[in-house]
Amino acid sequence: MRSISILGSTGSVGDSTLKLLREDRESWRVEALTAHCSAAKLADLAREFDAKIAVVSDEACLPELRDALSGSGIEAAGGRAALIEAASRPVDISMAAIVGCAGLAPVMAAIEQGGTIALANKEALVSAGEVMTDAVAKHGATLLPVDSEHNAIFQCLAGNRLSEVRMITLTASGGPLRLHSAQELERVTPDEAVAHPNWDMGAKISVDSATMMNKGLELIEAHHLFPVGLDKIRILVHPQSVIHSMVEYRDHSTLAQLGPSDMMVPIASCLAWPRRMETPCDPLDLAAIGQLTFFAPDEVRFPATRLAREACEEGGAAPAILNAANEIAVAAFLAGHIPFTRIASLVEDVLTRADRPSRPATLEDVLAVDESARRQAQDILENA
Repeated sequence: MRSISILGSTGSVGDSTLKLLREDRESWRVEALTAHCSAAKLADLAREFDAKIAVVSDEACLPELRDALSGSGIEAAGGRAALIEAASRPVDISMAAIVGCAGLAPVMAAIEQGGTIALANKEALVSAGEVMTDAVAKHGATLLPVDSEHNAIFQCLAGNRLSEVRMITLTASGGPLRLHSAQELERVTPDEAVAHPNWDMGAKISVDSATMMNKGLELIEAHHLFPVGLDKIRILVHPQSVIHSMVEYRDHSTLAQLGPSDMMVPIASCLAWPRRMETPCDPLDLAAIGQLTFFAPDEVRFPATRLAREACEEGGAAPAILNAANEIAVAAFLAGHIPFTRIASLVEDVLTRADRPSRPATLEDVLAVDESARRQAQDILENA
């Protein structure tokens, strides 16, 4: 029996992880389950999986959680300190699925206990890449990538050396707006932007897919996970989302990982690593799919990938500024305050105007950069 903590157990990645645990319930012992609030759902899950502790990061939700767990013997806790304590508990694997910068401190706490972390939190490597990777090396932890693209790269690299890699290709579906003209993009509504053709995701990541910022953030992640040099990482639009990424070696052979558009596949890869496990996913039917197509990204209509690459090249605080500004811009678009095309231009405005502090050396440095960039983005919006 293996032990697991799921940080962000009520979100989409948490849901998929728990579905896999249900498929082989006898093999897993659940230590901690966390959520932002969702106290009733969290309590139901904690009871179902007999978790040792359930934590809500919003302390205002703790009374509801305590009531829901009354008589169960399961510990209920709330607040940032409780979340970090839960993430610090030694387990065989921690699923780090808390969205946004709220997930940074719990990810670091899991790293510091030296275990294996299945990383689904983009911000950990986008905003705090060097801080996180330094901590992994210092504490002897293992990072396993949950993102389908990075997990695909990880699988394609198995048994090979980074020094032999000629090119890593991150594939992108292109999102629901891939064929829109520049004029049509100006009139896109939030409902249109979140209607992803292949993946079932939350609103924020769906908008990021529509702007292509999601792929830009993944470029930065790949740069930290697979340090082959930024010039050896490229993006290729692949609308069918069947090939999740590719690795070309110096002998010009290319390995690709194919699979259904279902996050249970990369999650299962992490949970079972270095072995494999069953999933309830439908098998890939290439005959039914018929054809696979590929296109170069259009950085005129979708400039987010250019902004991300430039931020990664600059390094230091720039990726954290990019991420923070993007979160504010996406929230403003979803609230109906700005048009779709303003998302990327607001991010560029913040990158242009924001002060550049010294290279972040600690998690606190990263969070300070994040907060400053968010304020700058809000100021630009309020003074527009």
